[in-house]
Amino acid sequence: MPPPEQPVFVGSSASPAAPSASASQAVPTPTVAAVPGATGVVSRAPVVDHGPRIGAKVALTFDADMTDGMLASLRAGRVKSYANLRILDLLEREQVPATFFLTGKWVQRYPDVTRRIAGNPRFELANHTYGHAAFTADCYDLPRLPVDELAGDVAKTFEVIAPYGGRQTRYFRFPGLCHDAAALDALAPLGVTVVDGDVVSGDPFATAWKPLVRAVLDHVRPGSVVIMHVTEANAAMTDEALPHILAGLRERGLVPAPLSEVLAGG
Repeated sequence: MPPPEQPVFVGSSASPAAPSASASQAVPTPTVAAVPGATGVVSRAPVVDHGPRIGAKVALTFDADMTDGMLASLRAGRVKSYANLRILDLLEREQVPATFFLTGKWVQRYPDVTRRIAGNPRFELANHTYGHAAFTADCYDLPRLPVDELAGDVAKTFEVIAPYGGRQTRYFRFPGLCHDAAALDALAPLGVTVVDGDVVSGDPFATAWKPLVRAVLDHVRPGSVVIMHVTEANAAMTDEALPHILAGLRERGLVPAPLSEVLAGG
């Protein structure tokens, strides 16, 4: 699939800074045609919020968060799982395309689930940092990475995801959607497209599924990028809401598609 040709930029208006030579040397910039989301040489990573408002396609995206605290909860038995297999079961059964933004630590904790995702030709794989740390200050109480570590964190995550194959992309999503000019400048040498989204489901820590359905269906439009989570213990209502979301999309004549197709307006 080609990368998006006409992204909608919503990034900071601050003057772009030149990418560092060390980051460029550490991570070769992919050619634009290599994989979806690859930007080539840029001075600031582009940010896209949604695709063109044409046609009927929308992108369902699922974040797979994993922090050290979440890993500790798994080891201590305080939670059972951060991989909601019921979501995968439904998407596979109904042959629904989706894009998964994976943290490196989630991939390492759930290699079999990652292989399952990568093995589905309707699913795309994208980058959500290595350990879901914040890339800016004041981002939902997440621990913050220093600016000089941002590119290395994202590059490491691509290295963790790459061996699984499947539909690899150069799409990236910041934890909490928190980013500023410094973060975007730091990621420029990696040749990524930052994907926020225009429809936020609100599924983290939700206690009922109906508000999630309303949050999606009240705001979804052609070209929308819907944000949900596959982290079962932290988003326990998503699998209950998803069948109703899919039904509502059908009623509105909207069709789930891979993120690359939605952003390209294909």
